[in-house]
Amino acid sequence: MTPRPQTSAAGVLALLSESDPVLQQHALKTLNGLVPQFWPEISESIPPIEELYENASLPKDAQELAALVLSKVFYYLGQYDEALSFALRAQRAFFEDGSRPGAEEYVETVVSKAIDRYIQFRTNEESGVSTETIDSGLQDIIEGIFERCIQDGEFKQAIGIALESARLDVITRIYELTKDTQLLSYVIDSVLDSGFKLAYRNKVLRHIIPLFPPPTAQSSHIYSLTRLHITLASPPLTISFLNSLTEGASELVTEQQLLAYQLAFDLVEGGTQDFIEAVRSGLPEGKTLPEKHVYVKLRKILSGEETIRLYLDFLMRNDRTDLLILKNSKEALDGRSSIYHNALTFQNAFMHCGTTSDIFLRNNLDWLARASNWSKFSVTAALGVIHKGNTHDALRLLGPYLPNPSGENSSGPYSEGGALYALGLINAGRGKDVLGYLRDRLTEAQSEIVQHGAALGLGVAGMAGGNQDAYEDLKTTLFQDSAVAGEASGYAMGLIMLGSGNERAVEEMLVYARETQHEKIIRGLAIGVAFIYYGRQEESDNIVEKLLADKDPILRYGGVYTLALAYCGTADNGAVKKLLHIAVSDTSDDVRRAAVTCLAFLLFKTPSQVPRLVQLLSESYNPHVRCGATLALGLSCAGTGMQDAIDLLEPMTKDPVDFVRQGAFVSLAMILIQQTEASSPSVASTRSLFTKVIADKHEDPMARFGAAVAQGLIDAGGRNVTITLQSRAGTKNMNAVVGMTLFCQFWYWYPLAHCASLAFEPTAIIGLCENLETPAFEFVSNARPSLFAYPAPTKPPTKETVEKVATAVLSTTAKAKAREKEKERAKAAEEGESMDTDEKPPAGETSKDVKVEDVPMKVEGEEGSAKPAEETKPAKRKEPSFEKLSNLSRVTTAQLAHISFPSEGRFQPVRTVSVTPSKSSASKKGQMYSGGGGILMLMDKTPDDPIEWIESENSIKFIPVIQTNSNGVPIGVHDLSVDTAEADPPPPFEYPFDNDT
Repeated sequence: MTPRPQTSAAGVLALLSESDPVLQQHALKTLNGLVPQFWPEISESIPPIEELYENASLPKDAQELAALVLSKVFYYLGQYDEALSFALRAQRAFFEDGSRPGAEEYVETVVSKAIDRYIQFRTNEESGVSTETIDSGLQDIIEGIFERCIQDGEFKQAIGIALESARLDVITRIYELTKDTQLLSYVIDSVLDSGFKLAYRNKVLRHIIPLFPPPTAQSSHIYSLTRLHITLASPPLTISFLNSLTEGASELVTEQQLLAYQLAFDLVEGGTQDFIEAVRSGLPEGKTLPEKHVYVKLRKILSGEETIRLYLDFLMRNDRTDLLILKNSKEALDGRSSIYHNALTFQNAFMHCGTTSDIFLRNNLDWLARASNWSKFSVTAALGVIHKGNTHDALRLLGPYLPNPSGENSSGPYSEGGALYALGLINAGRGKDVLGYLRDRLTEAQSEIVQHGAALGLGVAGMAGGNQDAYEDLKTTLFQDSAVAGEASGYAMGLIMLGSGNERAVEEMLVYARETQHEKIIRGLAIGVAFIYYGRQEESDNIVEKLLADKDPILRYGGVYTLALAYCGTADNGAVKKLLHIAVSDTSDDVRRAAVTCLAFLLFKTPSQVPRLVQLLSESYNPHVRCGATLALGLSCAGTGMQDAIDLLEPMTKDPVDFVRQGAFVSLAMILIQQTEASSPSVASTRSLFTKVIADKHEDPMARFGAAVAQGLIDAGGRNVTITLQSRAGTKNMNAVVGMTLFCQFWYWYPLAHCASLAFEPTAIIGLCENLETPAFEFVSNARPSLFAYPAPTKPPTKETVEKVATAVLSTTAKAKAREKEKERAKAAEEGESMDTDEKPPAGETSKDVKVEDVPMKVEGEEGSAKPAEETKPAKRKEPSFEKLSNLSRVTTAQLAHISFPSEGRFQPVRTVSVTPSKSSASKKGQMYSGGGGILMLMDKTPDDPIEWIESENSIKFIPVIQTNSNGVPIGVHDLSVDTAEADPPPPFEYPFDNDT
C-alpha cells in the first residue's frame, strides 16, 4: 500500500511547542526536509524556531539544525542576507546538508553570498574603511572553499577568489604547490585586464615577481616578466633583474646574456621614454671586461637606436606599396580641392609610413604645387609619417622646410609649421634629442601657424616624458590666447604629462578652459586632461564626475575621453555602463558620438564583445551615434578581420549620411589590414568599394575622403604594419592609444589624422645574434602561403581593341555571286583558258556539278575561324601546406601561431615566437594576440662556423628638395602666372599653293 503524500507541515510544526527536547529535535529534523515544499507554511512559525535556536538547554546539534531550517526559509523568501547569517550559525549542519539531494541550488546561493560578504569585509579591511572582525563561521566557509578548490585542481577559481578578497597568501600557497608559472601569468592577466584599483594592482604584481623562477631559453613566462616590468615601470626593480641576468658574464655568449638583450628590446617597444632612460642611466658599468661589453650593448639597445634601425631596414626592404592605387586616386580626386588634396596626402603618407620612400612626391610635383595654406601644412607634416623612426637623419631630411633662425630663405609659415610637426612625428615617443630644438622654435616663432606645428611636434616627441620646462613653454604659448596655437598647446601639455595624474597641471588647464572663449582651445585642453589621466583608473573619478556634469559640451566631451583613457584596456563594468548611458542621454551629438567611440579604448583586449555591444547603437536614429559605432568597431577590432564587425559595418557603407559612410570605410580598413582573400572573404569587395567611391564624382566629398584614407590604412607601411592598441608584451600600447585618440579628432582638425601612424606596428621576425647583427637563416610558416600572402598588385587598365564585326551575306547575294562565277567558268571553258576561282570543286566533281542552290549562306571573315579541338587544361597545382621564410620577413599577427624554428636549424630564439596557446585557437577570428614576433635574440648552436650576414639597407631615400619661386610654385613646374619670354617664331616660308592638286 503506497503511503499518502504529505499535504501540510502543521502537525510537525505543532511539535515545536512541546516541552520534550526529543520531540523538538525530531520536529526540526523533519522540517529540514519539508522546507522546499512547505516553506510558505513554515515561514509563519519563524519565531518559535528562533526560540529553539536561542535555547541554551538544547544540544548544540539541535541549535545548529534550527539555524539551518531558518536559513532555508529565508532563502526561499528571497532574503539572502538573513539566509547567509543563519547558515553561518548552522556551521557543521550547513556543510553536512550540502550533500543532500536537491540542496545544491540553496548551497550554491549561500556560498556565493558568503564569498561576496567576505570580499566586502576584506576590501574594507584593506582600505582601512572598517575594522570589524570577520565572523569565524564565514572564515571557515571561505577556507573550506579554498581547500576544496585546491583538492579538486580548480586553481584558477581559488586564485580568482583570492584576488578579489586580497588573500595573496593563497596565491603563494598554490604556486608553491604546483610550480606552474602559467598560473602566475593568469594572475597578471586577471589583475591588469579587470577593474582592480591601481594601488592594489601594483601590490599584487610586486608580490608575485619573486615567485617567478629565473628565466631560461624558451621559458613560457618571459612575456609575463616583460609585462610586469613595463606595467610597474620601476627602474630599480628592472635594473636589479637585468643585473641578475648579466652577473658573471664571460667571453662565451650565455643564454642569460641573450635573455637580457631580449628583455631590453621588449622594454623599448612597450615602455615609456622616461622609464627606459632611467633604466639606461641606472645600469652599472660592470666589474669585468665581459660585463662591461654586455652593459654597453644593453645601453645601446635601451637607447632605442637598434630598434629603429632594424624596423627601418625591414620596412624599406619589404616595401610593397602599390603606386597604381595612388595614381588612380590622384586622377580621380581634384587636387584643387583642399579636402581632396588632404585625402591624397593622408593616403600617400599612410601607405609609405616608415618606408622613407618619396617616389610619389617626386613623380607628382605639379600636384604638390597645388597645396596651399593648411593643405601645405599637412603635406609637409606627411614627410614625418613617411620617415617615421628615421631619427638619425630627421633634421637633415626636413632642413629645407624647417624655420631658419636668420629668417632667410623661408619656406613660409605653413611649410615651417608642418615641418616642425613632422619632426615630432619622426621622433614620436623617443624625442629627447629634439626637445630642445622644438622648444627653441616654439618660443622664437612669431606666427601662430609655426607655433601650432611646433607645439604638436613637441607634444608628440616628448610624449610621457614629464619635461617640466617643455610644459611651461607650452603654457606660455597657451596664455597668448591664440585659437590656432592654443589648441595645439592644449594637446601638447597633456602629451608631455601623459599618464602622470598631475593634479596641478589639470587644475591650471581647466581654469583656463573655463576662461577662454575659443572652442578650439577648450577642446585641446579637454583632450589634454584626458591624456594626463591615462591609465590612472580610480584616481580620475573625481575629475571625470566634474567634467561630465559641466554645462559646456566640449568639457563633457573631454570627460568622456578622460574616463576612457583612465580605464583603458580594463573593460571596467562601471566605465562601460557610464559610457553607454551618456551615448543615449547626452544632449550634445559630439558627446554621444565620443561616448560610443570610447568603448573601443575600454574593450580592445576583448574585441569579440564589441559587435554585440554596439549592434543596437549602429541602428540608432542619430547619425552621430552610428558614426561612433563605426569607429568603436574599427579601433577595437583592428587587424583581427572579425567577421561579426564586418557584417555590421558593410550595411553602414550605404548609410544615407556621408560622415557615417566615412567612418564605415575607415573602420573596415582598420579591421581588414593585413588580411587576405583566403583569410577574409570581404577583402576583395571592400578594396573594390574604396576604388569605386573614390572614382565616383557624384559621391559626397566626406565619403570620398574616408575612402581615400581607408585605402591608405589598409595598405599602411608598405603593407608591412598592422594597427593594434596592445603591445607585444600584452600591455597597453601607449603610442597607439594616444595616436588613435588624436586621429579621432580629425573630425575637427584634419592634420591630426597623421597621428594614426603612431598606432602602426611592424609585423616582422627579425633575428639577431649576440653582436646585434642580422644573420641569414630560414624558419617555417606551417600554413598555406596564400593565407598570409601580400595582396596582388593592381593591374593597369587594358586598352580595349575594337574587334571587326563579321559581315553577314544574304543567301540571295551568295546565289547571285555563284551564278556570275558559273558564267565566267563556262566562258573560260569555251575559250579554252583556265581561270583561278575562289572555290575549288571537290575531287571528282567538275565545276558544272556545283549547283547554285547548294551554295550556303556564309559570313565574311569566317575563313580560318574554326576553333581547334579544345585543349585539355593542365591540372591545378596543389598549394603547399607550409613555406620557408627568411630573416627580416613579414609575419602577420595571425601568422605567428604557425611559425616554428626547425630543431635542426642553427639558430634558435631565446623566447617563444608566440604566446598563443595553439594553432586552432590562434585561427579564431577576433582573438587578440598579445605577444610574439618582433626582434628575437638567437642562440647559435655552432658558434665556430662562419655566418652569412644580411647587409642593412643603408640607402636612405631623401625627399625631393622642392625649391619654390615667389608664387609658391616648385622650380621645374611651369608657372602660368609669370610672364616668360616666348620662343622664336619659325623662319618665313612660302606655301606652294600652285602645286596643290
